[in-house]
Amino acid sequence: MEQADAVDAARPSARETTMKRKAIEVAAALGLILPGAAMAAGGDGSGSGPFAGDIGNALWTLVIFLLVVWVLGRFAWGPLLNALQSRERFIRESLEEAKKDRDEAAAQLARHEERMAEARAEATAIVEEGRRDADVVKQRIEVKAQEEADKMIERARREIGIAKQTAVHDLYAQAADMATELAGRIIDKELDPATHTELIAGAIGDLGLPERS
Repeated sequence: MEQADAVDAARPSARETTMKRKAIEVAAALGLILPGAAMAAGGDGSGSGPFAGDIGNALWTLVIFLLVVWVLGRFAWGPLLNALQSRERFIRESLEEAKKDRDEAAAQLARHEERMAEARAEATAIVEEGRRDADVVKQRIEVKAQEEADKMIERARREIGIAKQTAVHDLYAQAADMATELAGRIIDKELDPATHTELIAGAIGDLGLPERS
């Protein structure tokens, strides 16, 4: 955008165009008038004036050329060169400013991309940390669940053992009671409690089981 403005600014203004056109018109007018004056001064070439003959024409041609050069230098070349130099300086400054703006935009883009990269890296680190925390929590839950399961299994085993031991003692007691009753019937004699207890203890001792309290 700045380069297009600089190119537009380099185009000659209407004032400069008008000045240049007037200078050309003046030079053309001098080129038409002065040769006529030279011919009028020289007459038909038979006079003895200082500008008569070929020398006079050459001198008038030189004068006309110098006048044209002076007019162009005064009204066209000088202002035109100044305008061109001014336009060149303006274009150069505009291009430098555009380059500066472009470099600044590139630097801002680089900073933006760097911040985006940092944000992506930070987001990735947060996600990774969350994943690690989730794994740790999962492992803790699994360990705790395993510990609870082991405790439940151990408690069930103890309860089963106690129930088994109780059942065995009850079974032995019932067997002893039945044996005592049968023995009493056989011998047709009712045993007293002390004798009954001694028989049970002896039977349990023979079987190698702990006595029931």
